[in-house]
Amino acid sequence: MDVVIPALGESITEATIGEWLKKAGDAVKADEPIVSLETDKVAIEVNAPVAGVLRAHKFKEGDTVTVGAVVATVEEGAAASAAPAAKAEASKVASASATATVASTPAAVAATPSAEAPAEAAAYEAIAPAVRVLLDTYNLDSAGITGTGKDGRLTKGDVLAAIEAGTARVKGANVPASAGAAAGAVSAPARREERVRMTRLRQTIARRLKEAQNTAAMLTTFNDVDMSAVMAARNQYKDLFEKKHGVRLGFMSFFVKACALAAKDVPSVNARIDGDEIVFQEFFDVGVAVSGAGGLVVPILRDAQDKSFADIEVEIADFGRRARDNRLKLEELQGGTFTISNGGIFGSLMSTPILSPPQSAILGMHRIEERPVVVKGEIVARPMMYLALSYDHRIVDGREAVTFLVRVKEALEDPTRLVIDL
Repeated sequence: MDVVIPALGESITEATIGEWLKKAGDAVKADEPIVSLETDKVAIEVNAPVAGVLRAHKFKEGDTVTVGAVVATVEEGAAASAAPAAKAEASKVASASATATVASTPAAVAATPSAEAPAEAAAYEAIAPAVRVLLDTYNLDSAGITGTGKDGRLTKGDVLAAIEAGTARVKGANVPASAGAAAGAVSAPARREERVRMTRLRQTIARRLKEAQNTAAMLTTFNDVDMSAVMAARNQYKDLFEKKHGVRLGFMSFFVKACALAAKDVPSVNARIDGDEIVFQEFFDVGVAVSGAGGLVVPILRDAQDKSFADIEVEIADFGRRARDNRLKLEELQGGTFTISNGGIFGSLMSTPILSPPQSAILGMHRIEERPVVVKGEIVARPMMYLALSYDHRIVDGREAVTFLVRVKEALEDPTRLVIDL
């Protein structure tokens, strides 16, 4: 039976073969994922229509396919051949016997790594191309990194997290990547470069961000906020909150609520330009960036103005889980009237975020750090965060942008305002 590319969503007619999850000759179950597709919005898995054996790949990784195209065939009811497995088992037995015979000789010690090389190479080839590029760039040993993707596969996020945590290992060395970088540089061969085709998602992001720069009159205004009150409220109620709602109380719910409250006073921040008209939206749909298997994605938290703290935290946690498993739906990534980007989780002190058209504003959060501030004539240390609001000056005046950011600051420094709507 043919495996056909399904409808991918409104206005999406083609996709890119991201990764084959099953090889030709593998047994597959009905509805088992066999190939991952990359679209302009999100990665999607295509499942086997019936149980049987996957007989052929009609496209290779990186190829562009259209909706309705046949990408593979599955022979219904067939069983995978046992011959390869039997042959592999026989080879194992022979190898084990040979190893036992010469185990005491010096040559045996040298031969062991070469015997393991094919298995290591096969495991390396099973890693997604984008992840392999990252491993090669830093000369890292994939075996020392725990995969969180489907079936334990490595993701780019896993590799980056290992590098940041200092647990990644350089190939051939029993030291962290950070410590072994110098050694790796000395032993590296001649300088080289590698060209990797941009994913369809990355191409779309690049095009849309450049369109925003070319079209919108972008400007950024800054402020800082004392996070003492939010941190105190979170510390006081986090255990009760998690016990009642089954989810942790984070900072993002405070920011979503503060922005929704500020948008009531400054509606142009939540508006958009359509031709020669300004469209004021009475709903507040917030795009919240979360880490996915292929990088950051921005699912939409709809009608945030009507949601409670618990509703927001539950929905964001669900987005995060499904983003890591590539299970977000296309409609969950479309639309949005405002965006919140949290560069602070990566250590960013300050940035000027770029608009996501046709939205007219985006708020950038940053890391919290203790800084000296003057309070009632005295210099004290307070946990401060810089906030950045990028906005489209065609629709949002400077006074409105500053007013919006001040409203957000006031709500965060006195969270009671979020409860009594001030």
